[in-house]
Amino acid sequence: MKRTMAILARRQASPFIGQATAGLLLCSALLGLFGGVPAWAEANPPRPDKPLPEKASPAKPATPKPPVPTAPTTKPVAAQTAASAAPKPFVPLDQATAIQKANAYFSSAITMVGDFVQVGSDGRRTEGKLYVQRPGRLRFEYAAPATLEIVADGLSLAVHDRRTATKDVYFISQTPLKFLLKDQVDLAQDVKVVEVQSDPSAVTIIIEDKATFGGTSRINLVFDPVKFTLKQWKVTDPQGYETLVSLFNLDLTKKPDPALFQLTQDHL
Repeated sequence: MKRTMAILARRQASPFIGQATAGLLLCSALLGLFGGVPAWAEANPPRPDKPLPEKASPAKPATPKPPVPTAPTTKPVAAQTAASAAPKPFVPLDQATAIQKANAYFSSAITMVGDFVQVGSDGRRTEGKLYVQRPGRLRFEYAAPATLEIVADGLSLAVHDRRTATKDVYFISQTPLKFLLKDQVDLAQDVKVVEVQSDPSAVTIIIEDKATFGGTSRINLVFDPVKFTLKQWKVTDPQGYETLVSLFNLDLTKKPDPALFQLTQDHL
């Protein structure tokens, strides 16, 4: 302080020390005296000539846009499965093909064992067992309470009624069942083919046989359209009476007992 005052005193003596230098020295002396920045200086900091630039706020990250869905290039699995499982369109059989298949079926069915249900023209229902041994042997064994038996032994066909104890015998050629009894079947040669009907449920071959007993009989042969196995037949006799026979559980491999086809009283 003393030194500062001395300098100030010399200012008055020396013209080389200007007013600015003296003021600066006085400020330095005052700062040293108070030991730091005075309170008025902290409360009132000097204003800068230019405003300080504002700090730039950090840029927000861009929100990614969701991908735009594109149309699938292939069909969904469910649609492909449905398309592959779609049933094939039905194609009806023509007459020649149906007859050829029927001939092949009858000629190859050497034996038959199965169940049958018969419905007469009066609506009465009977059932029983069917046995066939080609050529010429056949047996319809009716279940009780029916009393009929029909047996062919290779030459003749007998219809026996146990209730009345009567028996009618016919030549096999006179019966409408040639398709079950002949060794080799050719429907186009053996009978007259009237019509062939084909739909998804059945193939029906309608034939007429003029050689049956009493006149012309009409027979509808009904086949499974896929396996082409005989399902039923319907016989309309010369008097117009209809008999429908349906087959079930048909076995073409089982060989019947030959005794079933004997025209004796014990087997009728």
